[in-house]
Amino acid sequence: MASIRRTLSPAYHDRHHYINTVFSSSSPSHKLPSSNANYSALASSFQKLIGSVFMRRYNRKGQWRRIAYRCVLFFFAGILLGIFPFGNLVHDIPHQRNEKINFDIKTPHADDAQLVLDDRVPGKRGGGSGGGGGGSGGGEDTGFVIDPVSLSLRMNDEKVKVKVKARDLVESERIDFVTRKQLIVVTPTYNRAFQSYFLNRLGQVLRLVPPPVLWVVVEMNSASMETAELLRKTGVMYRHLVCGKNSTDLKDRGVHQRNTALEHIEHHRLDGIVYFADDDNVYSLELFQAIRDISRFGTWPLAMLAPSKNKAILEGPVCNGSQVIGWHTNEKSKRLRRFHVDMSGFAFNSSIMWDPKRWRRPTSKPIRQLDSVKEGFQETTFIEQLVEDERQMEGLSAGCKKIMNWHLHLDVHNVVYPKGWMLEKNLDAVIPIK
Repeated sequence: MASIRRTLSPAYHDRHHYINTVFSSSSPSHKLPSSNANYSALASSFQKLIGSVFMRRYNRKGQWRRIAYRCVLFFFAGILLGIFPFGNLVHDIPHQRNEKINFDIKTPHADDAQLVLDDRVPGKRGGGSGGGGGGSGGGEDTGFVIDPVSLSLRMNDEKVKVKVKARDLVESERIDFVTRKQLIVVTPTYNRAFQSYFLNRLGQVLRLVPPPVLWVVVEMNSASMETAELLRKTGVMYRHLVCGKNSTDLKDRGVHQRNTALEHIEHHRLDGIVYFADDDNVYSLELFQAIRDISRFGTWPLAMLAPSKNKAILEGPVCNGSQVIGWHTNEKSKRLRRFHVDMSGFAFNSSIMWDPKRWRRPTSKPIRQLDSVKEGFQETTFIEQLVEDERQMEGLSAGCKKIMNWHLHLDVHNVVYPKGWMLEKNLDAVIPIK
């Protein structure tokens, strides 16, 4: 240690002597008055601190490393003190300093929400008459102060209003997801004078029926382009089928066409309510809405108008509520039928054909219309394959008292409409234009 001290420069000795001289000469106890005793002790402590930090043991190894560590420590301490929040963003009201301000998120729809700003704080400048601190009171100017209680209540009320408006909007724009049974409407057709008129009329009615509706149109021998174009324009979901059996008899032709549709429904297991809607009948929209409620088999009365016979015939069930208890009929030749109903006067569940176990059918034999029976008996022989008796039937149209479809005999036989349903040549002029 002695050798190290001898190697120190004279400047070090002079500086050390100067510092000691300054502090010793500036604070001798005999030169200070008795009242400055505390100052003398403070100066002595400061001298020792300076000497220990800057002047002590400069010759020890690693003293610069310790100084660097201290600088880094003070640097990070300064950063922490700089980022630490020492103040509040909102000046607390004296009697509300311990209250916690609740700020709710305001939605964009609450346009009429207002912030409650209170600039009349008691004891502050610009206060009211009860504040006691006018402009001359010398009080501190705090500007606008947020009232947390009023703000929270107002924003909570606006939040409830926004929720109610959103709920009403959702209810008004809610999509109708009501589950409906599918209607499978079977229509046999053939080329004749009123074919275009009949198909267009029925297609426009089906277009107004709420979906799902499947229109199964069956033609003989081949599918005509005219019928296919007409079906596309109606906007109704359809299937265009062809019956390949050769038949010249009008009665047998309709039976084979309906059997073709039944085979299609059974093969593809189409689920819905099957209804035979001939294209020459007139139907009300209420009928298609009513048959959706059928569980197994439903029937209703039908009016048949025969201009050639100049009379109207009513056929269908007599009901007590929805229970079938009898039948209407005016045809003496058909009184031997089991069920007095027209082909367009009933509908049934399609699953009866391809799911016999569900309906406890005694046989799994396919359900088809028979062409070996007399005219007018196809309906009753077909219904006997679906139900056992009237107990398995449902009467529609408010106790079977309302007529919802009509059978019209307005067709012109042996008259074929022009190809493409268009007139290629002008008609002969009966009255020439002058």
